[in-house]
Amino acid sequence: MKQMALVLILIIFYSSSPSQTNGNWINLFDGKTLKDWKKGAGNADYKVENGAIVGTSVMSSPNSFLITEKEFDNFVLELEAKIDDTTSNSGVQFRSHFDAAGNKGQGKVFGYQYELDPSSRRWTAGIYDEGRRDWLYPLSLNHAAQNAFKLHEYNKIRVECFGSSIRTWINGQPAAMLIDTFDKKGFIGLQVHAVSKAEDAGKKIYFKNIRLMPIAKPSPDFPKSVYVMNNVPNTLTPYEKKNGWKLLFNGVDSKGWKGAYKDHFPDNGWRIKDGVLTVLASEGKEGGVGGDIVTTDQFSAFDLSFDFRLTTGANSGVKYFVTLKEHNEGSAIGLEYQLLDDKVHPDAKLGRDGDRTLASLYDLIPANKQERFVHPIGEWNTGRIIVYPNNHVEHYLNGVKVLEYERGSKEYRDLVAISKYKIWEHFGEALKGYILLQDHGNEASFRSIKIRVLK
Repeated sequence: MKQMALVLILIIFYSSSPSQTNGNWINLFDGKTLKDWKKGAGNADYKVENGAIVGTSVMSSPNSFLITEKEFDNFVLELEAKIDDTTSNSGVQFRSHFDAAGNKGQGKVFGYQYELDPSSRRWTAGIYDEGRRDWLYPLSLNHAAQNAFKLHEYNKIRVECFGSSIRTWINGQPAAMLIDTFDKKGFIGLQVHAVSKAEDAGKKIYFKNIRLMPIAKPSPDFPKSVYVMNNVPNTLTPYEKKNGWKLLFNGVDSKGWKGAYKDHFPDNGWRIKDGVLTVLASEGKEGGVGGDIVTTDQFSAFDLSFDFRLTTGANSGVKYFVTLKEHNEGSAIGLEYQLLDDKVHPDAKLGRDGDRTLASLYDLIPANKQERFVHPIGEWNTGRIIVYPNNHVEHYLNGVKVLEYERGSKEYRDLVAISKYKIWEHFGEALKGYILLQDHGNEASFRSIKIRVLK
């Protein structure tokens, strides 16, 4: 009887131990051969050396990929990767696909990619859409994870996909969280990036301990500081709700908004349709037909995110710390995240040093942005404004920080003194204010407007 009891105890112990819990891990790499892998695109060389898959860059080749024979949907993927040179770039594809006719018949891989970026940009563990939409989650959205990657060492990579949710880790550090509906399944791939200089040929990327576990539910949530790039319009995940995010526009009606200097939402000039809030075109004049709209609540320190879509030649803006005390004609006064068609609207060439261009702090600080991170007119872009409790302010465009400043500092006040706002005492320094969407007489659309109060 004692022996039977001991056997039962051992069975219970081993069945609940971590090794047994992880018994459904699938090894994607046997450490010796490239069995169950195949070349997907490009001409880079892939070999097995000392228990690792080693990819070597070559000249005159597009991005190269070694891909799995099988596809996977909901899973946790873990592996280790090493890069020895800061000029190298690589990535791990997941839920990805192959187009044999792409790249003029050379083949093209497209889909989600876990970025491996050893450069000073430090975007390792960000999420890129290879061959399709470009960056989905630049790691500038999570500063805390930007220093986790280690050059010359094996780094522990973790990717979790469940339904529309994608999350990444680097060396145990939570990194990116994306909500997206493009791909629900696909293959895993190891990238060797194309090179354009002869001295960059022959650079090696190392991958080992590649394993995958199918999952029926996601793991526990990230810490509350991780920003969610949610590409499902006008929705919040349970994670976002738990961490204080609220929708300012519900996609259905004007609840939470009113006309500036009015006690109700404008009767004309604005339209809510198909989950989109649109200011309609009039004559391109400030104030338009419906006029500006503001939130019914006021905010002090906050993290504000919004999607916007401009028409050709459009001018609009998102303003913050709007007090409505000025009662001026035209648009209400406030700090403005400029929305503009930089290529067509004449405002882009006015002001100083481009401080009236898209994503700039209007008439004060120009946005430092690259063209590749600006989505074309007619497509959706994502803006973000963070005002920290210490009055440090940041503007983002499509996940990339484009400017920062200290509200109320000497440098800030010096800029105000040479701007159009110099006539307003203590401009932009109110303790709290409304969020404003501007009617400048041009058609502009908004959705997924969400905010989190910071304390």
